[in-house]
Amino acid sequence: MGSGLLVAGTTSDAGKSVVTAGICRWLVRKGVKVAPFKAQNMSLNSFVTREGAEIGRAQAMQAQAARVEPTALMNPVLLKPGSDHSSQVVLLGKAVGEMSARGYHGGRQESLLGVVTDCLKELRGTYDAVICEGAGSPAEINLRRTDIVNMGIARAAQFPVVVVGDIDRGGVFASFFGTTALLSPEDQKLVAGYLINKFRGDVSLLEPGLDMLEGLTGRRTYGVLPFTHGLGIDEEDGLRVSMRGAVRESVVAPPVGDDVLRVAVCAVPLMSNFTDADALAAEPGVVVRFVDRAEELVDADLVIVPGTRGTVRALQWLRERGLADALVRRAAEGRPVLGICGGYQLLGRHIEDHVESRAGSVDGLGLLPLRVRFAVEKTLARPVGIALGEPVEGYEIHHGVAEVLGGEGFLTDDRGHALDGCRAGAVWGTHWHGSLESDAFRRAFLREVATAAGRRFVPAPDTSFDALREEQLDRLGDLIEEHADTDALLRLIESGAPAGLPFIAPGAPA
Repeated sequence: MGSGLLVAGTTSDAGKSVVTAGICRWLVRKGVKVAPFKAQNMSLNSFVTREGAEIGRAQAMQAQAARVEPTALMNPVLLKPGSDHSSQVVLLGKAVGEMSARGYHGGRQESLLGVVTDCLKELRGTYDAVICEGAGSPAEINLRRTDIVNMGIARAAQFPVVVVGDIDRGGVFASFFGTTALLSPEDQKLVAGYLINKFRGDVSLLEPGLDMLEGLTGRRTYGVLPFTHGLGIDEEDGLRVSMRGAVRESVVAPPVGDDVLRVAVCAVPLMSNFTDADALAAEPGVVVRFVDRAEELVDADLVIVPGTRGTVRALQWLRERGLADALVRRAAEGRPVLGICGGYQLLGRHIEDHVESRAGSVDGLGLLPLRVRFAVEKTLARPVGIALGEPVEGYEIHHGVAEVLGGEGFLTDDRGHALDGCRAGAVWGTHWHGSLESDAFRRAFLREVATAAGRRFVPAPDTSFDALREEQLDRLGDLIEEHADTDALLRLIESGAPAGLPFIAPGAPA
């Protein structure tokens, strides 16, 4: 069986996804056949594999870092929040129902341990190494009994654990010590040590603290990763995305033409796959921001209404904030609007939803000639087609089925037969996520937007989104290779946690 490692974290957003991807890229560059794995993921950013399975987008990104095709085995359980209290449960790539948090943690989660260990076993039989990502913190003592993603999976596989802490938040030493001390003796035996993320400054000033931490816990620190701007990797969760001013912090080249294009993305509730805007942000001269007020649409050359896990709820939110009226005015003035997935659905005339919101019959914004009916079965697909004369591919994840009643076709096959979406004036809509990652289509679409907006914007002729993503993944691999003790990490992956690691009191409460 292949060896492996669990990357845990002191908190959510400590950097587990980044570190897991970086380790995968470092290993594959060494010639190791490696796969990522996350037993259970809670995220609204998801992806469709070649076999038609829905998994977390972070795991798809990690598979790309490992240079392997993503599969449902890499993320057997995906939870997609529909409210503060419930989530859709996606098991082995297929939605199996909606469940409250109490219902899931009260018994359903524990019953899935066999499923996730079977998936991990299959990956271990295929790959030299499997790098697992935990979720939240392994020291969530109220959830340990039913845990299948942190120490539960580490214990089942006897994988060593490295705990990642975000020093930029402060309190990283207390977090490392407290995380370890709140685990049972059996769990602590697998916690090999720590990895610091997002460090700013002189590492020599940190070293006394690292020595004291090792003296207190008997565990070493395997690396100190510097704070790095503009990594631009796919994030797990879009719930806080409206707090971000832009898609990424990295510097891009100046505009090719005389003008820039301003893109405003409506930060709708339960936003899903906000990564659709990343390809636009990668274009020189395109400025992307997330907005939640009507006045922020005034100077936008393009407004995107993105995907959402709650189409009817997002529609209500747009109306409450005056954004719906602003979108209607834009359409009347011939100013560009793009709706993607749920955003496409709410731009239509009518929605019949007895599945997602159970709101029944709801009027849409009427900007596109379509009716939407929500089906129980979810559409999962990896389509390819042609739009604006250029090849385009994407992925579909939706319950809503659109009946197009007029307008122009948007995405077609090579014979001109309609595949998806429509256009009415300067308003476009499609169910296809990821379509803007197709370089030639993205450039053609931006030219259309620039013409409609009256901007002297020229798309860069050589921007390759795939190449940019590969550069970002290589940067993650470089972070591990240059700032972690890779020899020691490799020994951990191959041989497991060191013997004789001391117990740190008090341990998990009885």
